[in-house]
Amino acid sequence: MTVEIDGVVRRFDAVTALDGVSLSLAEGEFVALLGPSGSGKTSLLRILAGLDFPDQGQVRIAGLDVAQVPARLRRVGVVFQHYALFRHMTAFENVAFGLRVRPRRQRPAGAVIERHVRQLLELMQIPELGSRYPQQISGGQRQRVALARALAIEPRLLLLDEPFGALDALVRKDVRRWVRGLHAQLGLTSILVTHDQEEAMEMADRVAVMERGRIVQVDRPQALLDAPATPFVAGFLGDAARLPARAEQGWLVLEGFGPMGSTSLPDGPVDVFLRPHMVRASAHRPTAPAALVRRLLPSETAHPRVLVEWNGLTMEGYAEDELLPGAPCALGFSGMIAFPRLGPPQAASS
Repeated sequence: MTVEIDGVVRRFDAVTALDGVSLSLAEGEFVALLGPSGSGKTSLLRILAGLDFPDQGQVRIAGLDVAQVPARLRRVGVVFQHYALFRHMTAFENVAFGLRVRPRRQRPAGAVIERHVRQLLELMQIPELGSRYPQQISGGQRQRVALARALAIEPRLLLLDEPFGALDALVRKDVRRWVRGLHAQLGLTSILVTHDQEEAMEMADRVAVMERGRIVQVDRPQALLDAPATPFVAGFLGDAARLPARAEQGWLVLEGFGPMGSTSLPDGPVDVFLRPHMVRASAHRPTAPAALVRRLLPSETAHPRVLVEWNGLTMEGYAEDELLPGAPCALGFSGMIAFPRLGPPQAASS
């Protein structure tokens, strides 16, 4: 099912939560809305779900403008972070709820509802949990019940609002991979709201990065890392360190370090963003500016990860030699991302 969001604006008194947001989803696409708290992610999801309405703009689902259509008529499934299951109902009745409360003319027969719910519990791989109450099952199992309930109404669009935030780290990773596989199996158009970039990058076909009520870039996960469109995207994704530098006659020059690489930016102050894989730390050489090894970090590669400090700035990289905490080291850079300076430099962004 296609989704088109066109120029959506939402204001709350003097605060503009959404400032002319536009986004299109192809049928069967999985898109993540990623951004810090207050960027507008949940406001946009609520408008898509019919739980709130825009002050301006259009929302079209399957080509129909639903901007003023109430939630119960949209056939949009929503899964929330804290499940929102009815504690007095069994898992089976929670899943059946959306079908049982339909107007009489649209309500399936009891036998049809029962068969549909059992099929969904099988699909969620929890058929044995139908008779249990939410407090009798684990967090991961509750989230599967919540997902089954969202799917019971046969939604045209599935919305996932921070759905894994209440799960512990190991369960969260397993459940989100399972949900992504389920999405591929069902072919639903899906939108995930999250502030967790690892979650967004792993699950989504495309990621829409939001900042202050606007979508600042939409692209495939790897493209966002390789070619960020703004300094905000460069700093928000990929644990990038932000260093002040200058563009001088086609070169990026870091004070105390010298030329770091070529650039097409005009001469003047710039901010350089360095992701961990761009930073190399090795045994200190007298001819190289000295950095200080702060900590060795766990790594799954042959090169240990290391946290280093240089000129008061802290950055993460990879050690090419055996290094010890507190020891000096030499730094080298392989690739970098640079933008004209728009504000005061910061040591790092996340």
